Amino acid sequence: MFNKFIATILPYFPKKVIWIFSRSYISGETMADAMRVSKDLNSKGIKVTLDVLGEFIKSLDEAEENKQEYLDLIEETQRNGIDGNYSLKPTSFGLLIDTEVCYRLMREIVAKAASYNNFCRIDMEDSPCTDMEIELYRRLHAEFPRNVGLVIQAYLRRTYSDLEKMLDMNTPEIPTSYRLCKGIYVEPAAIAYKKYEEINQNFLADLEFMFKNKIYVGIATHDKPLIEGAYELIKKYGVPRNMYEFQMLYGVTPGLRKSIVDGGHVMRVYVPFGKKWFGYSTRRLKENPKMASHIIKAIFYKG
Repeated sequence: MFNKFIATILPYFPKKVIWIFSRSYISGETMADAMRVSKDLNSKGIKVTLDVLGEFIKSLDEAEENKQEYLDLIEETQRNGIDGNYSLKPTSFGLLIDTEVCYRLMREIVAKAASYNNFCRIDMEDSPCTDMEIELYRRLHAEFPRNVGLVIQAYLRRTYSDLEKMLDMNTPEIPTSYRLCKGIYVEPAAIAYKKYEEINQNFLADLEFMFKNKIYVGIATHDKPLIEGAYELIKKYGVPRNMYEFQMLYGVTPGLRKSIVDGGHVMRVYVPFGKKWFGYSTRRLKENPKMASHIIKAIFYKG
């Protein structure tokens, strides 16, 4: 209860305090920070997905700025020889302001990535965005089937049905590509599973569906039971290692991450950066209230 209380009030603390927590999860404020962290991860045999922080923007001018930052990021990633791709949040490009502008801006980014034979992942946001983001994925996939994928959230009750409906895009020659995660947004029980066991059960059911249908999947979790469950399904269906990867957040469970890499599995780490880190950090804090006690200790005890 103490940790939850602190996690609730910490977002109202000075940003310097929140940064004590944030620096463990964010590569930094600049593109140079993201390149530095990415090179370090690559040197350990770990791929990355790069994300410019900032979502739920208020104007289309911000959307244009975000698009340009991604175009610059793609060029910088190429120059630095980074083994990584890109994560795109549609609300960063005006999804809730003008869906056509959002599509046009994201198409420009995907086309730029495709010109380097690279890949963009469309992040799934909260439930009011779900249908729009699936439609956005369909439109971009029709033109760039090898260069765009989608995030799927296991805690949504609709997810298994969504996977079935999107099977028409999957082919043996060009499998569709999803990142499967639990889901982080606070949703009502009518549309989202709430219990840990239910979410995990549906995560593995979704994963099994993708393996059975030869869909490429990024298994995004830090939950050891889910990782063990994934291993069992990989063995059950004889899934080749070029048809899946594990994915984790920067700064989270490095020991578990290393064990997966040491096992010979592909690992990709989500590397966020940017000046708009505050919202991302406070959301991470709400997801993991135990971090609150570490922040308080860091404030009062040197080191």
